[in-house]
Amino acid sequence: MTPTDRATGSILSAMAAAGTFRLGGTIVGTNAFRLYEGELGIRLPLGGMANTGDIDIAQFEKLSVALQDQVDPGLVETFSALKFDPLPALDQGRTWRWAQGGSGQLVEFLTPAFGDESIRDLPALGVNAQGLNYLNFLIAEPIHAAAIYRSGILVQIPRPERYAIHKLIIADRRRDAAGSLKSTKDREQAAFLIEAMAEDRPDDLLLAYHTAMEVGPRWREHIGNSLNRMPGPKAILKSLVV
Repeated sequence: MTPTDRATGSILSAMAAAGTFRLGGTIVGTNAFRLYEGELGIRLPLGGMANTGDIDIAQFEKLSVALQDQVDPGLVETFSALKFDPLPALDQGRTWRWAQGGSGQLVEFLTPAFGDESIRDLPALGVNAQGLNYLNFLIAEPIHAAAIYRSGILVQIPRPERYAIHKLIIADRRRDAAGSLKSTKDREQAAFLIEAMAEDRPDDLLLAYHTAMEVGPRWREHIGNSLNRMPGPKAILKSLVV
């Protein structure tokens, strides 16, 4: 497996020690994608689809409230020790993004939304989070993974089949010019996982695909629009359905 770089590893290690992943925090985005090497027994390709300077952590808001437990030490204290500063947000006093001076690392906190993508509270983690639609599908039924840094870090990531289908959805949601490069990366990651899982775990992939398609017409539209630009993965999913 490809080792986690030092900057990312030190941050994940500190968050794990505080209890972030024990309390339901789930790594999403490219840092989760990198850890599928161990889950799927594959080697990730070199290049842009596995490069990132961001660490995205998601948690269900209701879970965060229901746990009645908190990270220790608090993540604000943890980030301060690691030279992170909160980035200003539109909502005064509600910070969901933190930047590390020098390394350029960015940590963002996210939570599922169902229409209103506003800033929410995650009391178990002691931070605010940006609400995002469709995120509930991604972080349902997360799995454990090992990040290779020092003696290893036990973290939590989405199931790879859900990650792949979720990338099809959000790739189509990025409509503006600023999102075009991210959309390309989304489709590349989705295609890579679809091709890998079609060989060894086709049932898992097909179940995630069917689950998303059955949610509603908007979900089917986003998935269909992305697949229309991805003839290879589209053919693979069609063959699995048949």
